[in-house]
Amino acid sequence: MTGIVRGAQLARLLGHWHALPGRRRSPDYAALAGTIRGLLADGRLPLGVRLPAERELAEALKVSRTTVTAGYRELRETGHLTSRRGAGSWTALPGGHRVASSGLWTPTTDLDMIDLGCAALAAPAELVPAARAAADELPRYLSDAGYHPTGIIELREAVARSYTGRGLPTSPEQIMITSGTQHALDLVLRLAVPAGAGVLVESPTYPNALAALSARRARITTHGLDGAEGWDAELLLAGLRQTRPRLAYLIPEFQNPTGHLMPAELRERVVAAAHASGTDLVVDESFVDLPLDGTPLPPPTAVYDRHSRVVSIGGMSKPYWGGLRIGWVRASAPLVQRLAALRVGVDMASPVLDQLVAVHLLAAAETIVPARQAQLAAQRDALLAAVREVLPEWRVTVPRGGVTLWAELDGPISSALARAAEDVGVRLAPGPRFGIDGTLERFLRLPFTLPAADLTDAVQRIAAVRYDLDRAGRRQWREPAVIA
Repeated sequence: MTGIVRGAQLARLLGHWHALPGRRRSPDYAALAGTIRGLLADGRLPLGVRLPAERELAEALKVSRTTVTAGYRELRETGHLTSRRGAGSWTALPGGHRVASSGLWTPTTDLDMIDLGCAALAAPAELVPAARAAADELPRYLSDAGYHPTGIIELREAVARSYTGRGLPTSPEQIMITSGTQHALDLVLRLAVPAGAGVLVESPTYPNALAALSARRARITTHGLDGAEGWDAELLLAGLRQTRPRLAYLIPEFQNPTGHLMPAELRERVVAAAHASGTDLVVDESFVDLPLDGTPLPPPTAVYDRHSRVVSIGGMSKPYWGGLRIGWVRASAPLVQRLAALRVGVDMASPVLDQLVAVHLLAAAETIVPARQAQLAAQRDALLAAVREVLPEWRVTVPRGGVTLWAELDGPISSALARAAEDVGVRLAPGPRFGIDGTLERFLRLPFTLPAADLTDAVQRIAAVRYDLDRAGRRQWREPAVIA
């Protein structure tokens, strides 16, 4: 089922469309068409949704129907709208262009490359002592086969305690340990999303989640996030009601890549809407341990779940270390058992030694996590200062947590800038990698997980190539590198 944008909803998204640059040189219909094209390019207005009828939009905007008719006609001429007489008009991109969302990367051995494509920290100092302690405990596990499809009990208990401490009572039977958060998502998708099923995701969102959905041949629809405000509650809830997807994948804590934090009220409304539409919610909590500046966290989304609709996934990669492949699923106990039965056809179980290391790191969380938060806050501020100094035309909303800035550039140059930056030793993750439709060219994700000096150096290199970009010749296409 195709989503529908109502007249009042589109009017709110259009905002002050009369105040666009160059407005005095353009008639109303051209300004209207240009603003709708901008919403599509930014991913705030999804592709394939039906726009309001001309009369409805004219009433919402308080303009003549002739203006809307002419604006729609211009959008059809530029390929941004397809219409069928008597049926309606749907958003599109010229030529039906779509971009696949592969998360695959080529590794680099260039030590001079500043990699801003990977949003993950180096290992904490506590990792080595934790590994030694885990090795000392390993012998008591060596008398059995070592296969624990749901994870060793010590780690499941530790993860369950962390949820209970956040206000969500959880038993170890509700936890399954996985080989990272991405593995957790893949298992849930294998169980819940048959080929061709509808899935709702945010736009922008995590590229490797899009790759997992593409592998399941899911039919993806998007909810566009506003760069400054985040989720539009009315449009998000309408998307659930209208498209009734089998599953929705959301990142409510410091959303990747925008850094937005979903308020408690919206979490409760999303869970209620998901239950009404028969939608399972997969809530990615990868960044839940990384609020900055003392930002208070809303309750976990699953607190509002009364019908086993919410599956929470998380892991050790962001607050601890990506090389420790430990993730988890928090769900109802029967669902955990179904996931464990499915898992044995994939990888049997996570390594026991890694799980023991995770137990020791979680026991030291009160020391490790505050240090990580302080480190990230300082690096974020250094990155913000560098961007504001040498790239003042870019607009950045200061994130209250997580590990990334989502920068709005001074033009639709993200992919070209990423190619140019590679020549000066900076790897970037351009905006289109975080969407499914070739949109988001005016955006760039900038993680602040590297030392402050490296971040400042990277921004200076980016600025140097940015100002030569318009005069640069056509460059050779490269394979992308890893985004995490």
